[in-house]
Amino acid sequence: MQTSPSPTPSSAAPANAPSPAFGLIIVGDEILSGKRADKHMARVIELLAARGLSLSWCDYVGDDPQRITDTLARAFASGDIVFSTGGIGATPDDHTRQCAAAALGVPLALHPQAADLIRERMQDVAKEQGLPYEPDRPDNIHRLNMGVFPQGAQIIPNPYNKIAGFYCDGPASRIAFVPGFPVMAWPMVEWMLDTHYRHLHRSSPSVEKSVIVFGAMEATLTPLMERIEAEHPQTKVFSLPSVDHPTWGRHIELGVKGPPEAVAPAYAALHAALPGFGATLGPELSRP
Repeated sequence: MQTSPSPTPSSAAPANAPSPAFGLIIVGDEILSGKRADKHMARVIELLAARGLSLSWCDYVGDDPQRITDTLARAFASGDIVFSTGGIGATPDDHTRQCAAAALGVPLALHPQAADLIRERMQDVAKEQGLPYEPDRPDNIHRLNMGVFPQGAQIIPNPYNKIAGFYCDGPASRIAFVPGFPVMAWPMVEWMLDTHYRHLHRSSPSVEKSVIVFGAMEATLTPLMERIEAEHPQTKVFSLPSVDHPTWGRHIELGVKGPPEAVAPAYAALHAALPGFGATLGPELSRP
């Protein structure tokens, strides 16, 4: 698969540019039933972080056509950049292609390029098996359904087996649809990020700096958190309380995240103010 090179500083968004919101939709009864553990969210977080971006939300939905349609309709209207995994095959429990068309109010249509790639794949398989390629065989005709997308969709190349994914533009958002198989989905997500969203890559990824705080309550610390965010608008202050940590017991992890050059002074101000709230400070943590 061909991918675009990593962005140079001239093609990447500056560190202080507003970050777009990225969303993820994960489709499949097998996830909600526990038959399979979701691996997509963690990997998409990694792929975004490597480009200085972050995931804003994630929705899980089972193989219920109305729920999928409603979820996609909200996503198309969200204004966010969205990826959807799963349900784009051609078996009876795959509904995502049909639901995407319903959410957009457009018909389904066989995409010519996707169809050509499916035929190429069928010929490759026949050759590997030492069998003749029979395009009119019923199962081969059925396989073309995997290239039936909402009208107006564009393809996403699949380096694993040539069976394309697709993306569609809605009223406010573009959604990229990829298979549920990680070996296919993750390279396709990368292709979208590096082909269509390269201009959003940040030359300086976000970082986190935090400290473990003992003997303080979140409600007491809230005014300080609000002041730090007001004084350092490029950052976000976060608070992660714990009541039974195996090492630190009851504590709050209090920190700042954002561009490195903005995090440093914001965290310094936060850290300097904490003793005034009667807090006892523990280890400091840094995350890229």
